[in-house]
Amino acid sequence: MIYQLGDRIAHPLHGAGEIREIERKRVEGHSRDYYVLHVSRGDMKVMIPVDACEQIGVRPIVSAAEAEAVFRALPELAVSEEANWNRRYRDNMHQLKSGELLKTAGVVKSLVLRERRTGLSNGERKMLHSAKQILLSEMMLALGESYEDVERRLYAALD
Repeated sequence: MIYQLGDRIAHPLHGAGEIREIERKRVEGHSRDYYVLHVSRGDMKVMIPVDACEQIGVRPIVSAAEAEAVFRALPELAVSEEANWNRRYRDNMHQLKSGELLKTAGVVKSLVLRERRTGLSNGERKMLHSAKQILLSEMMLALGESYEDVERRLYAALD
């Protein structure tokens, strides 16, 4: 196994949390071990197959220094201004699936700026909510700060 109980990890599409359990489940006659990730914001538990972590893009959370670097990079971070909604949505989803914190921050920045300028469709509003949860869940664990404090810092970096 790559990770241990108590490790803090980031899932590209669900955010960051702590491994609190490792469960063995039997599905269709095959036993498989799963990490039970308790996501740091909300009451969500994510079951991650131990043998698929690398394929999924699960990784350890960033350090506090790396999280601070994301805040510093945000004001100058270039984001896509794609006009086509479908292409923009697909590009943003690709960035989120990468699992890279700075790319996730770029998705949040582009959607926040678009929301301020023209508003967001329902799909993009949901994507902004998800991307923000993913970003902030990892930032709060890395920095040891509350969700509200990290969110305040995020919006300050975007102003």
